[in-house]
Amino acid sequence: MRKGIHPTYYEEATVICACGNTWTTGSTVEVIRTDVCSACHPFFTGEQRIVDTAGQVERFMRRLKAKEERVAQLRAQQEAYRRQKEEERKRLRRGDIES
Repeated sequence: MRKGIHPTYYEEATVICACGNTWTTGSTVEVIRTDVCSACHPFFTGEQRIVDTAGQVERFMRRLKAKEERVAQLRAQQEAYRRQKEEERKRLRRGDIES
């Protein structure tokens, strides 16, 4: 290896997670801070926990709810229109409405 071109390697670098879990590893940085680790990540813990960063999850949930409400409203309108047309067809068949 050439001298002076490689970063310093720390064999006992400490990794610190936001949940409080710590461990050591080798790295070119002496202290590493992370938001999630295998002790708190939902994939490893089996629980559904959402880490909300700057309200992004809340905004997403609001948009999702608004979309579901719009879809439900459109389906209700479509169903009302379908029923109206079906009633008109029935009246036409009975002869209640002149063409």
